[in-house]
Amino acid sequence: MTLPQAPRPRLRVQGRLREFINLGIFLLAVYTLLEIAIPRSVVLSISMEPNLIAEQRLLISRVSYLFGEPQRGEIVVFESPSNAANQPPLIKRLIGLPGETIEFRDGAVYINGIELHEPYINEPCWVEKCKDASWTLGQDEYFLMGDNRNHSHDSRAFGAIHRDQLIGRAILRWWPPAKWGILGYDYD
Repeated sequence: MTLPQAPRPRLRVQGRLREFINLGIFLLAVYTLLEIAIPRSVVLSISMEPNLIAEQRLLISRVSYLFGEPQRGEIVVFESPSNAANQPPLIKRLIGLPGETIEFRDGAVYINGIELHEPYINEPCWVEKCKDASWTLGQDEYFLMGDNRNHSHDSRAFGAIHRDQLIGRAILRWWPPAKWGILGYDYD
């Protein structure tokens, strides 16, 4: 013999409204936390071709630099050195680390006298674009360059970037879907 089931209590309109409000607050909190930890960025120029092209969308990890140090080869999003509020962040590859000497000779990059192997660049740097020059980085200074060296406005023009200007490391290319992929140190 089966016992009759008690009717399920009905939610009142006030209960449903409270649930919707709680859900909305929860979703807003999750969205805010994601924007703080993993903001989005848009590639605005050709300076990172062929690896990143204009109008691609990236996810950026702020957490990478809260708990770790920037590494050579990472694609970094950073505040524009002009410090103008209306300037969008820039996206470049991290080439030089604090305390290193970056040198250009005959269009090649040298780190502390050793030529840097750069399989990710678009084409060899034209000598007129990569004039012989040298920079010694201070504490908390980084040297950033575009992969499309002949068409990039980077640390060769505006100098080293301080650690506090780094927003985060590009970790994922999510748009367009055909170009989706994880961005790592392996110079993709």
